Amino acid sequence: MDACHYLDRIGVDPDGVAVDHESLGRLQRAHVEAVPFENLSIVGDPVGAERGDGVTLDPDALYEKVVARERGGYCFELNGLFHGLLRAVGFRAERVAACVLDEDGSVGTPANHHTNLVDLDRRYIVDVGLAVPPLRRPLPLDGEVRTDAAGTGWRVVESERPDADYLTQCREPGGEWTDRYVLRDRPRELSYFRASCDYLSTAPESPFTGDPVVTVATPDGYKKLGRETLTTTSGAETSEREVAEDEWHDVLEAEFGVRVDGG
Repeated sequence: MDACHYLDRIGVDPDGVAVDHESLGRLQRAHVEAVPFENLSIVGDPVGAERGDGVTLDPDALYEKVVARERGGYCFELNGLFHGLLRAVGFRAERVAACVLDEDGSVGTPANHHTNLVDLDRRYIVDVGLAVPPLRRPLPLDGEVRTDAAGTGWRVVESERPDADYLTQCREPGGEWTDRYVLRDRPRELSYFRASCDYLSTAPESPFTGDPVVTVATPDGYKKLGRETLTTTSGAETSEREVAEDEWHDVLEAEFGVRVDGG
């Protein structure tokens, strides 16, 4: 873990980082605006011959992918590596297992999400591994509602489930509260997530092994690229445009800073 190079990757001056709430929020916001959530290592190049090279939770490989090659990843990769940065700059961070909920409220694969908890004046979820909407700022576990610059509200409430301690919810502009994931407040090693990561990155029924998805936060919204469409949100406004096959790589690089066609 070269913290200075990692901070440079996300556009944060190392001299301005302290172990305080302001720095923690700046690190999280900078990360989700610089490092995309993407599954291209799993599905490969959707319009070319480049095959996906798979997913590993080896910390050195994660650093090489996200920092050195300036790629993105999904939750196990992004939060897995970000945990190391938080610890390297002095925060008391713990890995915890979460379960993203299906639309009917059920839990699919156990431990299907890796997130981080940080102790400061309170205990906070600090998550850089969600797709859309992204979580942009530390979220306290005491139920306080935090609304981000895009107008999305977030809160954590106590879970009524016997297998979870907390429930994370979000509310997009003009919408209702939606359950995102439940979590257990219990520290885990990165190796704890290996079985779920292997399954979700290889199983045909996994949501990550089908179509490509690349997302990144913007100051007031997010961008999302699929196989044929680029979606851009700004607050409550959303626009879409078709992306032709011969321009897909250019859009990927211009909008998300990612190359997969041999780059």
